Amino acid sequence: MKAVILAGGRGTRGRPFTDYIPKAMIPVQGRPLVYYIAKYLSKSDIIDEIIILGDFSGIGKQIEKYFENHVSFKKKIKFVQDSQSGTGGDLVHLKSSLGKSKEFLLWFVDNLCPVDINKMYQYHKNSKTYATIAVRRYRKEETGFAIVKDGIILEFKEKPTIELQMAECLGIYIINSKIIRTIKTERQRKKNLNLSYDILQPLSKKGNIAAYDIGKTQWLDIDSPTRVERNKELVNSIIKKLD
Repeated sequence: MKAVILAGGRGTRGRPFTDYIPKAMIPVQGRPLVYYIAKYLSKSDIIDEIIILGDFSGIGKQIEKYFENHVSFKKKIKFVQDSQSGTGGDLVHLKSSLGKSKEFLLWFVDNLCPVDINKMYQYHKNSKTYATIAVRRYRKEETGFAIVKDGIILEFKEKPTIELQMAECLGIYIINSKIIRTIKTERQRKKNLNLSYDILQPLSKKGNIAAYDIGKTQWLDIDSPTRVERNKELVNSIIKKLD
């Protein structure tokens, strides 16, 4: 199975930093964020090639140069130019690179998570759906909470882990390659396509999208250097698990 790292986002939440360096290159413990994801994927027995999909005509060129000059993994890394047509629209450029692969792993570059790829893949195969999305129902909050009754605080909870009412969708997917054909058709109607709402939503209404619950596995959305700095302990813990 091929693994695709989606690294073409503009990273607007990380500005002004991401005006000069792509989100994939946000520094984490002295290395770019994308390095840890690619390294983790390269260690998986079920991944035979890593594809980084991004805008390499602009500042995204920094990603390509970094891997060419500083990184050597056992697994081949291929770079595919996108067209800035949304998280769904850009996937159409994978058609030739995926070849005859029946499915592929899609990993949004701002997701730092030691998800068990083998277990997720097996779950996907057993579900017999078009796509499986990693989700979580538990989240450790970054602020303090209070238990209140009749306007009186009874107890403080410092950065508790809470159970969410709805499952939170993470940016890690296993997708049937046939979806590329759907995307190609939809692009004739709409240029910029969101993967979840424009492509997967109609399939979900027919019961064709599975959810892989990561339980209490650690996860962090890294959208800026500030997020890294504010969550040092969590970042360090995830990096150790990725190694």
